[in-house]
Parts: sequence; C-alpha cells; structure tokens
Amino acid sequence: MESSPKQRILIVDDDSAVQVSLALLLKQSGFDTQCCDDPKQALALLARQPADLVLQDMNFSLRTSGEEGLQLLADIKQLQPALPVLLMTAWGSIALAVKGVQAGAANFFTKPWDNAQLMELIRTTLDTAAPAPAACPTRAALDAQFDFSAIVGEHPRLLKVLAAIGQVAATKAPVLILGESGCGKELIADALHRNSPRADRAIVKINMGAITPSLFESEMFGHVRGAFTDAKTDRKGHVASAHEGTLFLDEIGELNRSDQVKLLRVLQDQTYQAVGASRMERADIRVVSATNRELAELVAAGEFREDLFYRLNLITIRLPPLRERRSDIPLLARHILGQVSASYGLGPASIAPAALEWLGAQPWPGNIRQLKQTLERTLLLVGKSELKQADFVAAEQHEHGGAVGGLRLGVDGMTLEQVERHMIAKALEQHQGNISRVAKALGLSRTALYRRLERHGLGGGDAADGERA
Repeated sequence: MESSPKQRILIVDDDSAVQVSLALLLKQSGFDTQCCDDPKQALALLARQPADLVLQDMNFSLRTSGEEGLQLLADIKQLQPALPVLLMTAWGSIALAVKGVQAGAANFFTKPWDNAQLMELIRTTLDTAAPAPAACPTRAALDAQFDFSAIVGEHPRLLKVLAAIGQVAATKAPVLILGESGCGKELIADALHRNSPRADRAIVKINMGAITPSLFESEMFGHVRGAFTDAKTDRKGHVASAHEGTLFLDEIGELNRSDQVKLLRVLQDQTYQAVGASRMERADIRVVSATNRELAELVAAGEFREDLFYRLNLITIRLPPLRERRSDIPLLARHILGQVSASYGLGPASIAPAALEWLGAQPWPGNIRQLKQTLERTLLLVGKSELKQADFVAAEQHEHGGAVGGLRLGVDGMTLEQVERHMIAKALEQHQGNISRVAKALGLSRTALYRRLERHGLGGGDAADGERA
C-alpha cells in the first residue's frame, strides 16, 4: 500500500537562518519544504509546483513598512485563492500582520517562535484550509450537514463563516471570534458547541468584562469553605462547570493583565486550583472567546499578553457587520419579527416590501441587536399586523422625543467628521463618560478613542485620566 504524499510547505524569508530553522523543524514533523528569499522567486515556484501552505515573511528590504509582504500575499491569493498563508513578523510589527490577516492570510506568528505552538498552528491551518471557491457549499448544503438553525442568512460572507465553523467544530482547537458589538458572536459560539462532540455537555458563558478582578479566581476556579471570610460553603467555578464541554469567554479584550496570567495557566495545561484548595484539578475544556476589539493591536500596545493571545486565536473567525451583508436584512427582519410577536403573545405580523427595502438601506451601527430593538419597539408602539416605513419612522421619533431621522442618526447634511463627533458625544452622554464603555460601544480601542476625543475637543481628558489612574 502506497503512503500518501507528504504535504509541501513553501518558506519565503530573506534570512537564511530562518529558512534553515523552519525547514529542519518541518522536516522532523514529516513535511516537504521549499525555501526562497525573494517574492518573485516564490511566485515562480508556486506557478511550477503547488504547495499546501506558505510561511511568508513581511519584509524583504531595509524598509520595514511591510509593503513587499502585503504585495506578495496579494499576488499569492490571486494566483491560488485557496492556498493558506501564515505570516511571519517581529513582535513590534503585529499591527502589520493584522493588516495581512484582514487581506486574506490565514494567521500569523512572531519571531522567535515556540516550536510546539508553531507546529500546532501549522497543522490546524492545514486541517482547516478553506475549500476552493468552486467547492464553497450553499446554505442548503451546510444545513444538511450541520445544525445552524439559530443563525439566519445566506450572504456569501456569512456562508464563509458557517463553513469555517463546520470545519473546526469537531476539533478541540481554541477559537477567537472577532466582530462588532451586536453582530451575533454568541450565536457563533453556540453553533461551534452544538456541532461539536461536546454538544451533550454544557457550554458555560462568561462575560469577562463583568467579573470584578478581586473575584476572578473564585468565579473562574471556585473556592473551598473557609478560603476567605464570606466562603461559607464550597463553590464550583466556571472552569469546573465546563469540564468536557465548552468555555465561552465573551469580551475577552476587557480582561486585565493580572487575570490574564491566571487564565493562561489553565489554557496551557488544562489544570486549575480552587481558592483555598491544596491540590490541582484537571479540566477538559474547549475554549471559545469573543471580542469586539482587535486583540493583536492590544498586544502591540502592551494591554494584552502575547502568549495568551496565541493560546486563544489558533482559529480566528471574523464575523461581518450587518452593513456588509445587507441582503440578509429582510430575512433577519422577518425572523426577528416572528420571534418578537411570539414572545409577547401577539398575532402574526409582517413587514411591507417598501419598509423592508428601507430597513435594508439603514446604516445599523448597532448591527443585529439594533435591528431587533427597532423591530420590537415599532411593533409594540404601533400595534399593527403589517408594519410600514412610516411606522418605523414614527416609532423612532417617539423614542427620540419627536426628533426626525433617528434611525439615520440625524446626520443629514453633516460631514463625516461631524458624524463621528456626534456619535462619540452621544456615547459619552449615554455611558456617563466611562471611557472603557464608550470605546466598547463604538468598537474602538481606548487609545483610538483618546485620539478622537482630543481631535474633536470633546473634553474627555478628565474621564480619560480617571481611566488611566
């Protein structure tokens, strides 16, 4: 019986020491390798002999802008769209690697690398490589194979996400879900769990931004009676509750650095120790995390541990915002309206075609969550069996005290700069100047929000200083 051919990996780096180190590591792990030090040579090699994976540096000259690396990535994706590419970068250039991932790279790793972690990343990337475009399944084909009943839509970008869920659900690989607030990240976590071998066990969901730092260990790992003053009985922590199931860490970007260290220990060896206990316990957990922040940028800014980042993002799923899948808005609106009607014990309700078209044209900065709130409010205030465009406008005016254009944020005639200032000012008012909450609501890092506060002269200095203290 013939053995299957070895998978081939192309290494593109102008440092011969890097080439030799990677080639030796990959050969010891059973892969064939090819090496080159120039983008043109890399493209020529791929044209002559296909590869299963590319490990590609981001810089090939004295300049460190990464333009050469991004251009090579674009050329590879044009030549072979389904070929996975892992980017290599220095620790200080993580933001550049993020651009590469947004441009189509499968993932990235930093130099120097950890051999075991890199091989795990390579094997997972190969195992979950995207199918060729021609073989991309339809929604019907995906539904025939997996349970995606809670997820509504058939836009190509959503189908790509569902296909990725189908590929990785059966594995134990940690998954990081990225996306704006309100676009359905928790539904993706549920789908990963529901389609995994752990589906008959619990999925334990934790909002990491809501855990008080002083209670982190007790909440996550539990405590024994007498561990501290109020510990009257033994308490089972979230990690123990998720044993043989899935642990969903929502808003992972809000976790402070001291608690990041404690979480890292669990992910490294799947062991933990309850507060006040004398022995370590084991926990067989599959970790799924989610955030509306760009974790790689937080790593570069020193706000998030690099080692924890790599433990969480072996597989990254980017969920598109609602404005990038507008063709799904009518489907979502009908589905949500049916749910809302049933939950309030109302009769069947529908949306007029013109109103559906109007809803599809709105910006929806709050994504599906905002769409649901709008439908729910309009149905309850109007009380009709068929909702029309005028009903949505009237309900929005009622919500905003008679102001016109609420769904459009009242931005008619405003410049983009004025719109941004208007949204930040509203968010500051809504969240009483709490910088962390404002940044989260707007989908920004705190650093990016500080810059905008200064640029727009919004007087965020006191609040910002209070956050930093």
